[in-house]
Amino acid sequence: MITTLVPAELPEHASSLLAQGYRLALVAGHDDSSVHSAGRLRAVYLFTAAAPNRRLELHVPLDPDAPEVPSLARLSFAAGRFEREMHDLFGIVPTGHPLPRRLVRHFHWPQGWYPMLTGAGDPPEFGDLDGPYPFRTVEGPGVYEIPVGPVHAGMIGPGHFRFSVVGETILNLKARLWFVHRGLEKLFHGRTPEDGIELAERVSGDTSAGHTLAFCLAVEDAHRLSVPEDAQRIRAILLELERLYNHVTDIGALCNDVAYGVLNAHSQRVRERLLRINDTVTGHRLLRGAIHVGGATIAALPDPHELAAIGVDVGEIVALALSNTVVADRFTGTAPLSQAQAADLGTLGVVARASGLAIDARHDHPFLSSEFPRAIHTRTDGDVLSRFLVRAEEIATSIAMITSLTDMLGGRTAATARTARGTGRSGVGIVEGWRGTIVHRVEFAGDGMLSRVKIVDPSFFNWPALPVALADTIVPDFPLTNKSFNLSYAGNDL
Repeated sequence: MITTLVPAELPEHASSLLAQGYRLALVAGHDDSSVHSAGRLRAVYLFTAAAPNRRLELHVPLDPDAPEVPSLARLSFAAGRFEREMHDLFGIVPTGHPLPRRLVRHFHWPQGWYPMLTGAGDPPEFGDLDGPYPFRTVEGPGVYEIPVGPVHAGMIGPGHFRFSVVGETILNLKARLWFVHRGLEKLFHGRTPEDGIELAERVSGDTSAGHTLAFCLAVEDAHRLSVPEDAQRIRAILLELERLYNHVTDIGALCNDVAYGVLNAHSQRVRERLLRINDTVTGHRLLRGAIHVGGATIAALPDPHELAAIGVDVGEIVALALSNTVVADRFTGTAPLSQAQAADLGTLGVVARASGLAIDARHDHPFLSSEFPRAIHTRTDGDVLSRFLVRAEEIATSIAMITSLTDMLGGRTAATARTARGTGRSGVGIVEGWRGTIVHRVEFAGDGMLSRVKIVDPSFFNWPALPVALADTIVPDFPLTNKSFNLSYAGNDL
């Protein structure tokens, strides 16, 4: 359902939806110059709710000479960040925003240049024009700062972390991201949906299946394309295979961060087995090339017996970890995120469920509802141990789901929709990736080409929760806590 509003009507409508239990899943700026009249700007707000699957969009056309929307930051923490992103990329001003500083564009980006506008052109020469970044200064006896990054000693994206500490206790942490703005969303413009899949697979390399599926579901929603049940079952298998190899990797890495390296070695051994299963199933270790608009095609179904053996293997690793008193001591009570904090920040996925929030798009927005389990694995302590246990429990559930879905397929490895029921202008795809809920929203121009793709990785919602959880935690526990969140730089820095 789409409702078109004037800017002044936005706060009242948004407040009403939030009061009804909706969450703000996405905010997107739009420059419709190439589609409609020159210079037309628009803001789109997507609200979603579960039980049943509900989606509602608010569209706000704007004055191109003074593009302004009333800020929703006081109603929703996530809204404030979406608004800052929209301002940085489109020049749409959130009036009344309590913290209207830059988010995406670093301070060497020149003022007045907004890269997502149709006529933005090539970037002008950069320079130190509007900086430096105003980090919060914490003062007092014994307080000092520890800067970390943006370059790290590993194959990860760039991010700057600035700690204000007394002794080893963290008083304040600021995470500064968006060092690599790839312009990914704009790269979709003018492509066919089939050409867009290559980009969707690379939004975040460890979430190829999740982002590709969300993109395809959005395209299918726009085209009112009915996808065969077998194709949806294959897609669900791929989604759970992706969850498996990433959760196993995290379990090993968490053990490694408390010096239990032998369990990390065993977890990496299991991860390699899972990556080889991925390769057997799809021809790609990261599950690329299998999901396409209207269906899915794989080379083979996974072997349930091999997955069952992996489940036993992982169970032994988890049991060994939890029976070690050093591991239990380091995990328990470390970097807790309360349920109220998790809800206020709008967290998703493992982070939310470890803090007691039963949020899971497989249940709230199912694309294959009948075969998904009804139980959502949650914990209430919100600490590193809780995030570890949620992952461990979800591994067993994913194996059971894959086994059930494989049996339903009866050896079939491909299915594709034959005909579309029509062609719509926009569509939304929602998927529970291994980190949490992924949302893609697509729009089409009159020639059938993509005119706008908005992507929201769960990391966008979860990054602000990391500094909150680390308050009063000691500096040596930062790597452990960071790994327990395991957020994506690439999925955030689009």
